[in-house]
Amino acid sequence: MAASSYDCVVIGGGPGGYVAAIRAAQLKMKTAVIERDKLGGICLNWGCIPTKALLKNAEMYDHFKHGAEFGITCDNLKFDFSAIIKRSRGVADRMSTGIDFLMKKNRVTPVFGEARLTAPGKIEVTKKDGTKELIEAKHIIVATGARPRTIPNVKLDGERVITSREAMFLPEAPESLIVIGAGAIGIEFAYFYSVLGTKVTVLEAKDTILPVEDREISRVVNNSLKHRGVNIATGVMVEGVEVKGKKVDVTYSAGGKKTTVTGDRALMAIGVTGNVENLGLEALGVAVERGAIKVDKSYKTNVAGIHAIGDVIGPPWLAHVASAEGINCVEGIAGLNPHAMDYANIPGCTYCQPQVASVGQTEEQLKEAKIEYKVGRFPFNVSGKAVAAGQAEGMVKLLFGKKYGEILGAHIVGSDATEMIAELCLARALECTVEELHRTVHAHPTLSEAIMEAAAVAEGVAIHL
Repeated sequence: MAASSYDCVVIGGGPGGYVAAIRAAQLKMKTAVIERDKLGGICLNWGCIPTKALLKNAEMYDHFKHGAEFGITCDNLKFDFSAIIKRSRGVADRMSTGIDFLMKKNRVTPVFGEARLTAPGKIEVTKKDGTKELIEAKHIIVATGARPRTIPNVKLDGERVITSREAMFLPEAPESLIVIGAGAIGIEFAYFYSVLGTKVTVLEAKDTILPVEDREISRVVNNSLKHRGVNIATGVMVEGVEVKGKKVDVTYSAGGKKTTVTGDRALMAIGVTGNVENLGLEALGVAVERGAIKVDKSYKTNVAGIHAIGDVIGPPWLAHVASAEGINCVEGIAGLNPHAMDYANIPGCTYCQPQVASVGQTEEQLKEAKIEYKVGRFPFNVSGKAVAAGQAEGMVKLLFGKKYGEILGAHIVGSDATEMIAELCLARALECTVEELHRTVHAHPTLSEAIMEAAAVAEGVAIHL
């Protein structure tokens, strides 16, 4: 069987893989991308994009429920769950089609099937019909992503004990849902289903929900979810999950006391682990540690000609990180010497309502590191735009170095937090100071004014607070 030959072959067509493939083609490399399912990967087809469609539906439904505050009333307000799911899938399909177009536009060859490295520079692809295709490549980039983790002795059956993937297309909204894990994924689904009337219980091992976020910010979301009727238990350890017919029992312990909660379904949202299995990595001697491929700053593995990017190399498990790594990796292969990724300036976002977005260090981290800092907080309940929009929940919280005024951390909780955070990432990249930030004139009335105002608060020159 004759092998197809390429300059660059990317294994995995997710946001890391397809972006790397496009950039390689732009740099005049003959490029192929191997994907076992659909281009766009988990993010586009089963993660980032369709979940945001679901969350938008929940947000709209919640707005209508509070329409009387705006002088708008609706009789017999209800939702069609199947239509909500259908819209989400339609959005994902539309975006996946867009990736197909980009492959053709950039002359990237898509190859569908299971990839396995058989020798340096050689890949065997097994198609769905069992046939095999041999591919040779000067450079191979592994971008196979990650999958949900589970706790020991708990089987994910996809029916009663589910992952985020199954949670996106259930046949109907469950009457009760137990969410195990209060990171971004767990909290987003807790918000979504609670808005639709599901009785939601959230269990988290750490002592706060959204444990990677600033504690003050997490408390705002915690209180908001509790106000919606979500039961939240933090500092607990899940010890068992047992399916009993159409119900599932989750047993957890806290302070030496065991408690069992029963729900229609249990959603496992405790994190992910890299897809490193069945790729032939072991046979070639590619170093793997704790479910992640080990790479250097240029995303090279310990085996010449093999690189890796995205979730498969470990945290932060974020689509935008994978895409940036893909571009850097390919530009390095092409000899362009790209700037190294600044992992300290990566935004993290949670798309519940109120949304959460952050970059840099939390107040807790600064205290632990004994770094002197000053804080500027500006609540949205005194923002004219936020109050006018009926979105007065939350705040902007900025942390600055006490001596030089550099931005050490930025944390936003509010309706458009995930859109607002980019300004602060750019400000940090440009090494803006607190004075430069608060003296940059922001349009009025806007939510982004709260960033300027928070900086002014930190300087002690606030006007509106």
